[in-house]
Amino acid sequence: MADTITLTDHEAIRSWAAGRAGFPAIVDVSPETGTQPLLRLVFGQHAYQDQDKPERPVNAGGYELVEWDEWFKIFDERELALVVAADEPGSREEFHEIIRRAG
Repeated sequence: MADTITLTDHEAIRSWAAGRAGFPAIVDVSPETGTQPLLRLVFGQHAYQDQDKPERPVNAGGYELVEWDEWFKIFDERELALVVAADEPGSREEFHEIIRRAG
């Protein structure tokens, strides 16, 4: 793996995701809806949401695309950071990891 960069600035994160056609998403991993959202970034075909799909039960798995404001609210409340691969000429790595910010 190449060098990594840790991002916390909202505009830097949006820019990094936009450069890879990435979108903010939330996965609800809790027994009760909305109590423990897990942040994700989804890319390419995974960001496509079929509007004709049937309604799925609450907590049926999968993810929901959300607005950046909602994503960043959770990101900041939990004091998270986004670790990404440093850009190399001719390459756009999608590697990323959401971690807790260092104290």
